[in-house]
Amino acid sequence: MLGILKKILGDSNEKEVRKLQKTVDTVNALEPSMEKLSDEQLRSKTDEFKERLSREETLDDILPEAFAVVREVSKRTLNMRPFDVQVMGGIVLHQGRIAEMKTG
Repeated sequence: MLGILKKILGDSNEKEVRKLQKTVDTVNALEPSMEKLSDEQLRSKTDEFKERLSREETLDDILPEAFAVVREVSKRTLNMRPFDVQVMGGIVLHQGRIAEMKTG
């Protein structure tokens, strides 16, 4: 019976992942423009974000761009690019929720 209901209504985790994937897709779309920025331009993004927040934008408004900046900085400083699922985990934590990530 539960299997039939899941097929009709869908798994709640799958729905959540689809919603998160949309934000990750936005982060990924910003990656080429972040790669073009100099180190100083990336640093100045912090001040830009603070200014935007003071103009009544929300953290959710700047989240995709902020995560794209963090991803680029990670690539440059640690030589490690966060995976999409790690970005999803970060989004969930930003929302004040708990994320369980299966690791191999």
